Amino acid sequence: MHQILRSNVAGMPLEWISYQQAARLYCSGQVCYVIGRPLYHLGGGINAITRRRSKMTIHSIIATDNHPGNYLKFQTRSVPPLHNAPLFRRDGYLCMYCGHHYPTHLLSRDHVRPLSRGGQDIWPNVVTACKRCNNAKAGWMPEEVGMELLAVPFVPSHAEYIYLQGRRVLTDQMEYLMAHFPRTSPLHERLRDLK
Repeated sequence: MHQILRSNVAGMPLEWISYQQAARLYCSGQVCYVIGRPLYHLGGGINAITRRRSKMTIHSIIATDNHPGNYLKFQTRSVPPLHNAPLFRRDGYLCMYCGHHYPTHLLSRDHVRPLSRGGQDIWPNVVTACKRCNNAKAGWMPEEVGMELLAVPFVPSHAEYIYLQGRRVLTDQMEYLMAHFPRTSPLHERLRDLK
């Protein structure tokens, strides 16, 4: 199942929602305009008077009314929460020490400055590492054990984080999100290489 990208009226991406959630937004009149291509065609019940069946088309990207709660939720979360799945995707499922791609179950979160040495569990201090490299580095700084980082860790912007959370991101959704990435985002080059 493809997810629907929801944005606010100004066009700022907010979150991924299911087609069922999108249908509720359509029915309650909260969808202001659609941006993406048609993705789902839903059929409803039959009208007793007209004998016509209701139909609804759900698009891949929808813009909805700004509700105070949604806007505040977006504004107050300037640094996205740190979880392994978006971290691994940020780093392209690549060990930032040995440079090899690995499946998720062979990856781990490594703290560049170890927690035991005052490091924090925050985006600028964590990278994706294979379990072998993470164990070899242990509680040392990378340079102390002759390991070199292949990329500088960064804090994803809100739009980048939405991309990192997405499953099966469609082309129009990807283009829309990339338009909201910072110009200096390392994800621009990485995603261009995937095309």
